[in-house]
Amino acid sequence: MNSELEELYQQVLLDHSKRPRNYGEIGEGAVRVHGDNPSCGDEINLDVQFGEGGKVDDVKFTGQGCAISQASASMMTMKLKGKSREEATEMLRSFQDLIMKDVAEPPRMLGDLRLMQGVRKFPQRVKCAMLAWRAFEEALERVKGKGQAEVSTEADDPS
Repeated sequence: MNSELEELYQQVLLDHSKRPRNYGEIGEGAVRVHGDNPSCGDEINLDVQFGEGGKVDDVKFTGQGCAISQASASMMTMKLKGKSREEATEMLRSFQDLIMKDVAEPPRMLGDLRLMQGVRKFPQRVKCAMLAWRAFEEALERVKGKGQAEVSTEADDPS
């Protein structure tokens, strides 16, 4: 990563970690998933409101953790809001590839999330960056084949 890109990465990361977007709870009707990373203490509660056909109508998070986990969650909520289930799933896979594999040209659809590519160099931080995304993946699994009203809204993920 060149020095200009590293500086931009740090600025965006700090901005999102200090002023997280979509921080809060959705409340009734949302799928709530709890995720944590016991090795570093990061924790997140992710609320996702799915609409017609699995569209991500709203997504918010609460929790605490390092700058990477908080920034990743903030940036993720901004990118996923309004996306179809298919678009959201594609974005999840693309982000996972971005920080776990050597991706020559990060997909444009990730926007500012492409700046997180440098996390790959620090394997212990990959879990931090993926925490919110894994919670979102769990939320997708919970609504798979069910209507929103049928999905439990309680956080019952022991991991």
